[in-house]
Amino acid sequence: MDIKDKQKIHQLIDKVITKMYDITTIYETNTSTGTKYMEIWEWPQGVALFGLYLYYKETGNRKYFNMIVDWFEFHIKKGLPVKNVNTMCPMLTMTYVYEETKDEKYMILLKEWLAYVMNDMPRTVEGGIQHITTADINEQQLWDDTLYMTVLFVTRMGVVLKDDRYIQESIRQFLIHLKYLTDTKTGLFYHGWTFIECNNFANARWARGNSWYTAGLVDYLDMYDCPLGVKSYLLSSLERQVAALEDLQTENGLWRTLLDDETSYEEASATAAFGYGILKAVRLGYIDEKYKQMGLKAIDGVISCIDDDGVVNQVSYGTGMGRTLEDYKNIPICPQLYGQSMTMLLLVEALKA
Repeated sequence: MDIKDKQKIHQLIDKVITKMYDITTIYETNTSTGTKYMEIWEWPQGVALFGLYLYYKETGNRKYFNMIVDWFEFHIKKGLPVKNVNTMCPMLTMTYVYEETKDEKYMILLKEWLAYVMNDMPRTVEGGIQHITTADINEQQLWDDTLYMTVLFVTRMGVVLKDDRYIQESIRQFLIHLKYLTDTKTGLFYHGWTFIECNNFANARWARGNSWYTAGLVDYLDMYDCPLGVKSYLLSSLERQVAALEDLQTENGLWRTLLDDETSYEEASATAAFGYGILKAVRLGYIDEKYKQMGLKAIDGVISCIDDDGVVNQVSYGTGMGRTLEDYKNIPICPQLYGQSMTMLLLVEALKA
């Protein structure tokens, strides 16, 4: 697709959004419905809400903002789920809804969930946020995903409340995650770290986990004016990661689910988040302009995975912490809500390219 044809991109985004809502009625699989449709409150839905918000801000079309509000109203009436790293993700978009509506019921919830992160959420050695999920406590484990799912929300609350305590906590979380998840040999990131065994599990340089840093860091720096020393440190990690990704991108624009393993399959959701983060980083002047071509190539690769109905294919199913590299290569491929939502992030950024 010619990305200069903005009308076609808008049409594609609308298709992706439509299937985001009814994908489970079309695809019958044996996978968990919790990651496949919008009636659940979890991290895939949180990413979808943020994508909708970005599209609303890009277009000014209140239809998309109202979709977000309707989602929150449905869940508030239904009752919110247990608090953990992944269920925290929708709260990021709620901060923006509060700013626009000034509805105090949102602020009450935001403060309640923020207090849980700051006071009650399990911590690892050195104060990292333990990657506790609905399914597992993951004792003393740090995961890439936490930065996107929870730390961005904490950052936004620091901005909204004008309270530096939360900004400082977000800085601490980025630094401790980089300390234990960075592969110093390649500049890529391992999926996780355990303080119990003191290792990086399978030493997996897993694509979607890496992409949470690429996308999440750029959004993080876009949320507040980070101190120069911290910003320089975070961006140096990003540029080294992107430089490594340049050599690992396949000819069709996709990256593999294990980035540096040619026997692992190509994967669309991570590619979408990589493309989004790279293009946005170039646009904001965070990384060299030369990397823009990688982002454009990622757009072509992801679009090639979207069928005529707007369903994003070539997406890996939900991936826990693998103990072997084969665990990652054996994850099945099937349409997922986060495949739709991460693709939406990329396509919205494509409108600015």
